[in-house]
Amino acid sequence: MADEQNRKTSRRKPEEMQVSDAGRLQPQEREIEEAVLGALMLEKDAYFQVSEILKPASFYIRAHELIYEAIVDLATHQRPIDMLTVTEQLSRNGNLDAIGGPFYISQLTEKVASTAHLEYHAGIIAQKFLARELIRYTGQVQAKAYDATTDIDDLMQEAEAELFKIAQRNIKNEAIQINPIIKEARELLKKAAARKEGLSGLRSGFTALDRITSGWQNSDLVIIAARPSMGKTAFVLSMAKNMAVNFDIPVALFSLEMSNVQLVNRLIVNVCEISGDKIKSGRLERFEWEQLEYKINDLMDAKIYVDDTPGLSIFELRSKARRLVREHDVKCIFIDYLQLMTATESKQQKTKFGSREQEVSTVSRSLKGLAKELNIPVIALSQLNRGVENRQGSEGKRPHLADLRESGAIEQDADMVCFIHRPEYYKIFDDEKGNSLIGLAEIIIAKHRNGATGDIHLRFKREYAKFTNLDEESSREFTSSINGDADQAYLQAVPAQEDFISNGAPQMPF
Repeated sequence: MADEQNRKTSRRKPEEMQVSDAGRLQPQEREIEEAVLGALMLEKDAYFQVSEILKPASFYIRAHELIYEAIVDLATHQRPIDMLTVTEQLSRNGNLDAIGGPFYISQLTEKVASTAHLEYHAGIIAQKFLARELIRYTGQVQAKAYDATTDIDDLMQEAEAELFKIAQRNIKNEAIQINPIIKEARELLKKAAARKEGLSGLRSGFTALDRITSGWQNSDLVIIAARPSMGKTAFVLSMAKNMAVNFDIPVALFSLEMSNVQLVNRLIVNVCEISGDKIKSGRLERFEWEQLEYKINDLMDAKIYVDDTPGLSIFELRSKARRLVREHDVKCIFIDYLQLMTATESKQQKTKFGSREQEVSTVSRSLKGLAKELNIPVIALSQLNRGVENRQGSEGKRPHLADLRESGAIEQDADMVCFIHRPEYYKIFDDEKGNSLIGLAEIIIAKHRNGATGDIHLRFKREYAKFTNLDEESSREFTSSINGDADQAYLQAVPAQEDFISNGAPQMPF
């Protein structure tokens, strides 16, 4: 009696195919699924031909999904894959009866005509899976669109992000022989040599910086870090203006801290060189109105795209960035700033991160992935921890890689890490040789994966929130003695650091 029951169990048919709610059978190829599974159990090392193409969920028949799952388990533990080992693994997983028993396994191997087209057949299964995923998700979108309480803008963002995930499953990067890569590298080298400035990347507008970096390079993640009030946003806005206005390079700026109107006001201050207080109050002299009208034209058609979405998630950023690159040919993305980003789309999903450090690590890895995917530089601002403030002496105030806030992964993921350091912020007005440091900003390139490190000097005009090059005339001004009349007047006008904190940066008498 027991033997008869076992025979019945071993011949039990697997679960039947399901028909969709629309009355149509979902995209699937049962016979090809059977042939592929049979080939995997007959041909040695066949699994490694399809492991990057197929996942257990790729199979439509539930029994086939469980069988492939068992095959993956065997391959993971480096065990042989054949009819007997797969049967044993299914039994160990508790799924042998669910797939129809050993009899069904033996039937699969009998249906294999040849293993010659295994990868092609696996590709068909993968394509059918993608079709089912599209049907599944578009059905969910349709249901949400009918719901009157659904925010359509949020739904569109969610739909685009999910479609991108589905599309990514179909991307398979192959290892290729080095010759075509060498040819591509030589072509890029020739193009760089043909440029008068000798740069291979995007110009920032800061000559000394471009000399070290050779311009911002495609697929690089660049981190620009500093303590609060050092001028991170001013530096990025100055660069964005240089790139878009001076060199006609389309750029995108994602601001998680300031509104788009505030950012544009900062750009107006930067370009028109009119005090920020006057721009906010509208109390401009007649000549300043003329200056504004004349210089603001530079910004009118500038290819600067601003997004001020607060609490931006990495999924939203990826979706928006892809659209900007596709529709506006954006060549560089700025993010202000990294620690304000989230790695998840909802608060409910945050529970999967054990700490804020893990979430920041996920954000930095995703930004590097985004730069590589879009093949453009991604420049992200980052905060430094308070350790800088506690160190003594002028050299102690200079930031180090260990000062990056919340995650060591930022340093690891970045291709380049730059620090902004302004000695005068710490009331250090001259160096050990007596040279004036007033209005001087240092850009410290602390990490450069594909080039040299070093320090460069820029002029910082605080009243205009603007960084500029140190030309020969400016260089002589900065190296002049601190006893000079101009420097003395500036020094008397510079308020203490505490005044900046309590009252904000006042209008300076220039």
